[in-house]
Amino acid sequence: VQLQASGGGLVQAGGSLRLSCAASGRTFGSYAMGWFRQAPGKERDLVAAVSSSGGSAGYADSVKGRFTISRDNAKNTVYLQMNSLIPEDTAVYYCAARGAVNSLAYYNDRKDYNYWGQGTQVTVSS
Repeated sequence: VQLQASGGGLVQAGGSLRLSCAASGRTFGSYAMGWFRQAPGKERDLVAAVSSSGGSAGYADSVKGRFTISRDNAKNTVYLQMNSLIPEDTAVYYCAARGAVNSLAYYNDRKDYNYWGQGTQVTVSS
């Protein structure tokens, strides 16, 4: 599967952005998806993950209550709605995919993912 992330940009603190990740192929509904981010000099960390059905999801503690992951399997797209952005959210955001063992499984470790998009830059100014 090929992944194309978009929607990044420059936003003021307190603002919102919605990232999209479009996937190729006809089996998108069988993949669990995740959003990760990497700031300069830091590791790539999980932001949010969602099961293949969209029925379950998990979030990093730092974004709980501010970010929402969702997916539209009919459109082969996963989204990350980011609200109440803070400068610490500044990073390159990557979407990732892996085959799911069941419809409710999601995965928090970047090593679990086989496919990665190219990344989209999010910059939050103070």
